[in-house]
Amino acid sequence: MASTPRELLDRLTELFAARDRSNMAPTVAALLEVLAEHPDDPHVLYEVGGSYDTAGEEHTAAGYYERALAAGLDGDTLRRCLLQYGSTLRNLDRFDESLAVLDRARAEFPDSESVQVWHALSLHAAGRSDAAVAELMELAVDRIRTPDLLRYEAAVRGNAEYLRSLEHTQPARPH
Repeated sequence: MASTPRELLDRLTELFAARDRSNMAPTVAALLEVLAEHPDDPHVLYEVGGSYDTAGEEHTAAGYYERALAAGLDGDTLRRCLLQYGSTLRNLDRFDESLAVLDRARAEFPDSESVQVWHALSLHAAGRSDAAVAELMELAVDRIRTPDLLRYEAAVRGNAEYLRSLEHTQPARPH
């Protein structure tokens, strides 16, 4: 895989910075022009997917995210793509696929708080609220290192473990 030239990355950054979330049509159009020039570039594919996602066109966005992943992303762009793709799949009620993508993101980026939060959202959407709350509790106690919360760290972890154990004793709710 050839790496994306710096000039192209800068162009994508400018288009992203200029976007208007309430009117994504100009951004989508501009990115489609870039895509016509660079049809196989993973960063371009990712940004096109993101623009469709922001525009509320999740079905279209999912295809671009899949193409971007297949074309080969790495580093932080891979993390963002996996998170956004997992979120899009959740919005499309494709919960098992969403969790699989976000599980991959968690494995590859274990220190990403945003991936953990979106994973918890997908757990909740899939009817696994106990596991979602447990994940958020563990994230909180891992990352909010204040004396107030640290005083209760063992209790928070114990309650998170208890909630996670409930998932194995209760039948899954239908989607």
